Amino acid sequence: MRYFTARLVSVIPGILLASCSRIPPPIAHAAAQTPESAGVKREIRITGIIQATRSYKILVPQIYGPGGALTLTRFIPNGSLVKEGDLVAAFDATTQLDNARDAQAKYDDLGHQVDQKRAQNHADAEKRASDLQQGQADLSKAELELRKGPILSEIDRLKNEEKVRIARLHVESLQRSDALHDQADSAALRYLELQRDRQKVMVERMQNNIRVLEIHAPLAGMAAQELTFRNNTMSHAQEGDQLYRGQPLVSIFDPTAMAIRCSVGEPDGIALTPGTRAKVYLDAYPDLSLPAHFDSASPVASSALGSPIKTFTAIFRFDRTDPHLLPDLSAAVVIDLGTAGGTK
Repeated sequence: MRYFTARLVSVIPGILLASCSRIPPPIAHAAAQTPESAGVKREIRITGIIQATRSYKILVPQIYGPGGALTLTRFIPNGSLVKEGDLVAAFDATTQLDNARDAQAKYDDLGHQVDQKRAQNHADAEKRASDLQQGQADLSKAELELRKGPILSEIDRLKNEEKVRIARLHVESLQRSDALHDQADSAALRYLELQRDRQKVMVERMQNNIRVLEIHAPLAGMAAQELTFRNNTMSHAQEGDQLYRGQPLVSIFDPTAMAIRCSVGEPDGIALTPGTRAKVYLDAYPDLSLPAHFDSASPVASSALGSPIKTFTAIFRFDRTDPHLLPDLSAAVVIDLGTAGGTK
């Protein structure tokens, strides 16, 4: 035991001396092992939704008259390319054609009534004018007979005065009655004309109903059928379906002008400057990478209730088109900030 104890006491100082004399590595060598000096890339990754910058959503048309379902008779296939003015959808117009014929027949009848009433008013006015002229002639004749007073007897003179008085009252009565008859005839004619004009508006509405039942493409692009509620489920409409006004039918979008709408955190807004370049990766096609550039952003940031993180909306536009770009696809936008210690 004494031998081993002596040996241990002699070894311990040597171990302590060796540990104290070890040289530490240089500071520059230690700094070279940090991630920043290794050329690690810095980037911002943002998620967003693809959307078309030029698009138009077509709904089931609203027509004049009692509400009800419309029967879809023609519908463009999903994904079809259309030109401006091409037929997209059509609905059954049988009922509207019947209503238009009935409205046109009633309008024609009222037009004939107006013409007949106008002719009748003209004839009545001519007859009243003739009666007035006859009354005025009788008055002039009575006045002429009255001028013979000095050579007539008293009785004949009094008779002539009475004839003049009666003729004058008759002329005045005809003038008043003619004015009232003219007003009554004009009012009756105007009433028929208003009925005719109102019926003309009805005819135009029926014709407009027929026109709106045929829907044409407002712009050139691609047709994307919308999901609508049918048969207790959400699906695409088909020919023969009964659809109600206001239901979504199809969207027409321009595939050559696409963008991505992103929700950007407020701290990352410093990277969004005019001309900022980015790469977009579609979640549905992970191997596809498309170049894009920053276009615009909302000037106001907002946050959800109770959340301290504020975000704003930013728009990135694609630099080139691709057949894989379709509306409502989710994607990721990656903005390269360069490497540590390097340039952006």
